[in-house]
Amino acid sequence: MGLGIDFQVILFFALGLVLLYFTGWLLLAPLKIILKLIISGILGGILLWLINLLGGIFSVTIAINPISALVAGYFGVPGIILLLVLKLVLI
Repeated sequence: MGLGIDFQVILFFALGLVLLYFTGWLLLAPLKIILKLIISGILGGILLWLINLLGGIFSVTIAINPISALVAGYFGVPGIILLLVLKLVLI
């Protein structure tokens, strides 16, 4: 009284499911990192814009160029603070 399914078929099916799981996990890990960088970059750009908007009153502005955008995008709020401290110390 069997179903007529060989044990090897079930074993290969289970192995295929495990490989599919690990492949999906490997593909999703970089997407999480990219999504985090995009969110951090948007937040950094908004903060650069706000500092330039409000800092114009006190003559404290940060130039928005590729370097400052990369620092703000990669480091987020600490990067903005770093750019602000560098601006105040060097100039």
